[in-house]
Amino acid sequence: MSEPNMPDMKGREMQSIVERITSLGVVPVIELGSVEQAAPLLEALCAGGLPSAEITLRTPAGIEAIPLLRRSHPDALIGAGTVRTAEDARRAIDRGAQFVVSPGTDLDVIAVCRAEGVPVLPGACTPTEIGTAVKAGAALVKFFPAGVLGGVNFLKAIAGPFREVRFVPTGGVSPDNLAEYLELPAVAACGGTWLAKPAMLADGRYDQIEKLASEAMAIVREARHG
Repeated sequence: MSEPNMPDMKGREMQSIVERITSLGVVPVIELGSVEQAAPLLEALCAGGLPSAEITLRTPAGIEAIPLLRRSHPDALIGAGTVRTAEDARRAIDRGAQFVVSPGTDLDVIAVCRAEGVPVLPGACTPTEIGTAVKAGAALVKFFPAGVLGGVNFLKAIAGPFREVRFVPTGGVSPDNLAEYLELPAVAACGGTWLAKPAMLADGRYDQIEKLASEAMAIVREARHG
């Protein structure tokens, strides 16, 4: 029997994660104040029907929390966000990040993720950046900051020349406009910065996070299947 084709296996794994992100429709974007916040946060998200988190590297707690969450919640989808350098991408992947999100289109970050078989969502806000990200191998393109750069109207316009690209708008997305984004064929999912703001985590308002996650998933279901 021949050995499995490793590049093909990596490709299937990457596609499976992209499909899971798309199925969920929302990726909670999390800035942890401490590692201790991580487990109860993810418990609240899972209880609300949203077993996923993009743990940003904006604080030292982020990189520490990723392996802990992978062990404590093996069925959840855990990614690393605010990944700005190839070194940070390697660190996040080594600690178990299942996907990597960057605020900009950094070719070195994309290259590391592609080599490791981990989906990468580079940030882009111009046609040139979108084209560069896709050519370099982006799994999805993070449209950031979406709210101040045209939001839904921008995505409607850009979908013409970039019909094959799927976007994850982030920044300025809220329960008020989530459905409007998700109804666009070009949108795979949205980054949810409102779901667990640092102040909520600091105050231990995990019941509120669960409620917001549940409400977000109801919006996803209505927008996608209603």
